[in-house]
Amino acid sequence: MKTTEMLVNPTHHSNSSQILYRRPPLRKTFVHGLDGATSSFRILSLPKRHKNNRRITCPTSTIRAISSSPSITDNFQEEEEKRESEIEEETIAVKAVVTVQPTVTGFFKSLGLDRGLDDIQDLLGKTFLLELVSADLDPKTGEEKETVEGYAHKIGKKEDGIKYEASFKVPIKFGHIGAILVENEHHKEMYVSDIVLDGLSNGPLNIICGSWVHSKFNNPEKRIFFTSKSYLPSQTPSGLRRLRDEELVKLRGNGEGERKHIDRIYDYDVYNDIGDPDRKFKLSRPVLGGEERPYPRRCRTGRPPCESDTLAEKRSGRFYVPRDECFSEIKQLTFSAKTLYSVLHALSPSLANVMADKDLGFPYLTAIDALFSKGVDLPTIGTEGFLRKVMPRVVKTMDSGKDVLRFEPPETINRDKLFWFRDEEFARQTLAGLNPCSIRLITEWPIKSKLDPVIYGPQESSITEEMINQEIGGIMKVDEAIKQKKLFILDYHDLLLPFVHQVRELKGTTLYGSRTVFFLNPDGTLRPLAIELTRPPHLDSPRWNQVFSPCWHSTGVWLWRLAKVHVLAHDSGYHQLVCHWLKTHSITEPYVIATNRQLSIMHPVHRLLHPHFRYTMEINALAREALINADGTIETAFSPGKYSVELSSVAYDKEWRFDLQALPADLIDRGMAVEDPNSPHGLKLTIEDYPYANDGLIMWDSIKEWVTDYINHYYPKASLVESDQELQAWWTEIRTVGHADKKDEPWWPVLNTPKDLIEILTTMLWVTSGYHAAVNFGQYTYGGYFPNRPTIARTKMPTEDPDEEEWKSFVKKPESALLKCFPSQLQATRVMAVLDILSNHSPDEEYLGEKMEKAWADDPVIKAAFERFNGRLKVLEGIIDEKNENPNLRNRNGAGIIPYELLKPFSTPGVTGKGVPYSISI
Repeated sequence: MKTTEMLVNPTHHSNSSQILYRRPPLRKTFVHGLDGATSSFRILSLPKRHKNNRRITCPTSTIRAISSSPSITDNFQEEEEKRESEIEEETIAVKAVVTVQPTVTGFFKSLGLDRGLDDIQDLLGKTFLLELVSADLDPKTGEEKETVEGYAHKIGKKEDGIKYEASFKVPIKFGHIGAILVENEHHKEMYVSDIVLDGLSNGPLNIICGSWVHSKFNNPEKRIFFTSKSYLPSQTPSGLRRLRDEELVKLRGNGEGERKHIDRIYDYDVYNDIGDPDRKFKLSRPVLGGEERPYPRRCRTGRPPCESDTLAEKRSGRFYVPRDECFSEIKQLTFSAKTLYSVLHALSPSLANVMADKDLGFPYLTAIDALFSKGVDLPTIGTEGFLRKVMPRVVKTMDSGKDVLRFEPPETINRDKLFWFRDEEFARQTLAGLNPCSIRLITEWPIKSKLDPVIYGPQESSITEEMINQEIGGIMKVDEAIKQKKLFILDYHDLLLPFVHQVRELKGTTLYGSRTVFFLNPDGTLRPLAIELTRPPHLDSPRWNQVFSPCWHSTGVWLWRLAKVHVLAHDSGYHQLVCHWLKTHSITEPYVIATNRQLSIMHPVHRLLHPHFRYTMEINALAREALINADGTIETAFSPGKYSVELSSVAYDKEWRFDLQALPADLIDRGMAVEDPNSPHGLKLTIEDYPYANDGLIMWDSIKEWVTDYINHYYPKASLVESDQELQAWWTEIRTVGHADKKDEPWWPVLNTPKDLIEILTTMLWVTSGYHAAVNFGQYTYGGYFPNRPTIARTKMPTEDPDEEEWKSFVKKPESALLKCFPSQLQATRVMAVLDILSNHSPDEEYLGEKMEKAWADDPVIKAAFERFNGRLKVLEGIIDEKNENPNLRNRNGAGIIPYELLKPFSTPGVTGKGVPYSISI
């Protein structure tokens, strides 16, 4: 018989999972019986199991011999052909190599009885049970084909992990391998990196896993891993449709019960675990999420309610996140999330013990410098050298053997020791500092509030035209400055004013509503003109309001400096709670949840988003556990105190819009740009030298071009977007469940065309990469020397209802008033330690566009698009370097000024002030 060649499912598109088999000639098998007659074997099919769970076990086969009667030899040819059609299919030998990552707390830790049982399983060659799944249905029955199973045994350890191998005999008519079912025979979970199938005629097939596989003793359900080829739901191979749908059902869960550590369930809940009323009733906090206090949703944990407040959730045990969001156990010890955990849970409490007086301030400015030269003695924490290992930058060992918390001087103070004192630097940082996202163009005069005047006093600002003319009169008048777009504002008046009296009831802090006005100089730099501080009326206390301006008299100079401290504290709080936490971390979590609930891992959009969502849920859980929680770092060291996260809820309600998270739309909304088809990026900037916008728009365009190439490849027709049921369910769930309190807003983008999808995805990718990097990785650079960005103003202005003694004290030694207003020693050191970690890149950081995802590399069109994306980002690096060396760009170049590099895509490890990771991972 001639050799035949078979292409399994020839209608399939060419891809890495395609199998081309060359079938060897069929051979007639004969057995001579006792009587000398010739008998033939007929290989019967295996007994069928339920169509949803059928398999072929390798390498054994069920074979039954049936004797051929000599009396029918005249029909031999006919019968032989019939029998040949019934002979068992020919098979090919396929090997699978499973790579498992060793972990700190996983099954490689040789402890306990389970470890011994697992060793026995390894010796028996039964570590994993693997089942190959065909992408095709049986053409005769229309049902799913039997899976082909085999056990994997340990074969050794290599640099990339522990290796396990399984052998299969795959029927030649099996079709494309579309997935692998995995059962972990150990008693401990294992982190499976990938599974490589070898022996296929067109080369190895790499199935990407990157997932924790639970023990069958904890959960009998097998895990499924699909090949790297992406499919829209309507294009899913017939043999995989049921499995695709069932996997999504499992990930959604049923909304009941408390989540366990091994669970992979994604569901929604409100923020009702910030407080801890069962420990202390004063730690009770309101629920965020709902009509009264709108907020994005977080991941549901299912913990029971508190006994003292049934609306709050108990904070007992570890904060659950779905298992595959917890990859930090396989990361290096320097992984920033692990370090942050150590700081929040070990270092911060020990500092409180060392600094017995938590309200003690710095006695003089040089005492602040001592944090960088002498440091703070630390008690022994954990095992010897524990903190040195996780925080080598700031924890040093002295000759005496004692540990000292000693900070590295930020680059800002290395270049200019007095940078924080200068007005021009105060103004410059609104464009090229840690928070370049709040400054707005003033378009109307006078400046007015939108708050109720009956409750909060006059709506019109006390910053008058005469005051501004006095500052800029030599150049132009206010009306002309408005027309020429020369006046700008940092406006925290309406957001903060309703919290002023609540905050003032707290010990050790104060608050005002504030407005700060700037003028755009002819050389493109900003000059601060006026600061307005307001205390609204309350009970028997009348409204207090005062405007401060740069001054040439010593008393006015010091009042101006103190007013700046209050504004900087407001800006620090707004930056951390709104620009950073709310507008990146918090709003992204619903995107992560919806993506895993509604988009199959096979979906191309899921695979595009996946690297941008890595570790976000884990870092958010850590923030709820020890950063934004009641009495956590934010509440104890930032001006709003216990009302900090509640303030972010007001900002979410009043300010957050999905469409305005797109960088071009944000710039236009703040008056910092106008649409102009003749300008680069289609925008004309109001301030040409605006480093955040200049670099950000190049990155935005690069991301958008990458997303456009990607989406147009998978959605060549507009109708495919509307008919994509998973995609539509995903976008609907984000709007109506993940951001349920905003579901009826008219500004949500529609999702009908590829263009709509490109805009939505570009916005998400920008927020998780470029925007987050811009507001995060400069925290130590700009806030490490805290007088530049104090997180709290602890005392009121000397001119606010002073008694005679207070005023005399201020006039006699104004520096003391400044130091008392600054954060306490405990507040400053805790925040500095946290900012150092938040600004740090770990050695295994994953930067935007640097490393290609395996699923992208398997498609030549996507691979080429990504390589172009990578090339554009490398060009951006060079553009930023050139701009920073240009002396005409005075907001990023000058004596003592650090270059603006926060949007440079790549970085070395450490606190570098540059580098844009894919995701919000710290």
